[in-house]
Amino acid sequence: MTRPAATQDSPPATGVSAIIVAAGRGTRVGGEIPKQYRDLGGKAVLRHTVEALLACSEIDTVTVVIHPDDHPFYERSIRDLASDPRMHAPVSGGATRQASVLCGLRALAPAAPDIVLVHDAARPFVSAGVVAASIAAVREGADASVSAVPVADTLKRIDMGTGHVTQTIDRTALHAAQTPQAFAFAAIFRAHEAAAAQGLNTLTDDAGVAQWAGMKVAVTLGDPANVKITSAEDLMQAEQQQALRTRNTHWETRVATAYDVHAFEPGDHVMLGGIPVPHDQGLKGHSDADVVLHALTDAVLATLCDGDIGSHFPPSDPQWRGVSSDRFLAFAIGRLRERGGEITHLDTTIVCEHPKIGPHRDRMRERIAEICATAASRVSVKATTSEGLGFTGRSEGIAALATATVRLPEYEQNALEG
Repeated sequence: MTRPAATQDSPPATGVSAIIVAAGRGTRVGGEIPKQYRDLGGKAVLRHTVEALLACSEIDTVTVVIHPDDHPFYERSIRDLASDPRMHAPVSGGATRQASVLCGLRALAPAAPDIVLVHDAARPFVSAGVVAASIAAVREGADASVSAVPVADTLKRIDMGTGHVTQTIDRTALHAAQTPQAFAFAAIFRAHEAAAAQGLNTLTDDAGVAQWAGMKVAVTLGDPANVKITSAEDLMQAEQQQALRTRNTHWETRVATAYDVHAFEPGDHVMLGGIPVPHDQGLKGHSDADVVLHALTDAVLATLCDGDIGSHFPPSDPQWRGVSSDRFLAFAIGRLRERGGEITHLDTTIVCEHPKIGPHRDRMRERIAEICATAASRVSVKATTSEGLGFTGRSEGIAALATATVRLPEYEQNALEG
């Protein structure tokens, strides 16, 4: 799973990228600011939506398409999430939703991801299961997939002149489309470019663009709770839904510890806490041997009872040879978020005679916080020597101990264990 650097403009190739369309004005909701930046349970609607997509570990990057005038709203809404390595810089949208999606696709073109998801900013309650189903449909061979729910109400066609019913429509095969909608990136990019070249800008969703271009669109089961906020009434109902979720969520605190060690080998630096620290030796390992990030990864996974770093990234697998260990920790944090959890505190103690850790401590804290998309005030880095005793005392290697404290929704744990 490729994890790009934070907020870069030309990301490297990734498997799955998500575009959140947030450039609309949302005038039907009313108020002085667009609906995607309105408060919903103490967070902006957009913040809920971004967090929902970041909770899906299969998503490698998230790009939000915004109105050019909305940068202050965006910055206030996203805040510390901007440091998540999966978040890319926001992209300015166009005059229509269709044009805005094309802006997002063009921004992703240098990366050429395999799959792209398009999701409405005003659907903050999308679940990881709905997202995963959309991705799976394209991975299994569909050109595109659309989340949808069967229409439950009886449908009537009305004569707009008289107001009389002219037809009762069979709803058996009818579904209401939602987002996310997933696509093979190259195909939907070509379709959007072709539609724009022909001046076609009235299609209301990206599945419509795909159909127009001749792509086959599969349907995956959506979620009635995955509502779109369009009107002031919708926003009120969303507030009630969010309040109910908050009220029904009981949190439990979990604490786990972990330990890792790596021996020295010839080199000119060691990777510790996600940063290179100058030294007259390196650390030996299958990846970059960052003993701090390895211990933190194991501690976070342990809070979930989700194996350890070796079970997810076995050293026997050549794809992990020499890779940056920030990918391991980001994966563990993604697993935590996927289950609705959050970091309360991360603590690590580095045991070595050399190099000196003090001058690099704050940079390590900041980098760990960046990888975990949390505040540096939640990250502690300490160091000690072993007073000349043992392998660390003989300067044969470096050890690290880590403790992760997290909060998990009790209902999520009950579901996992039941």
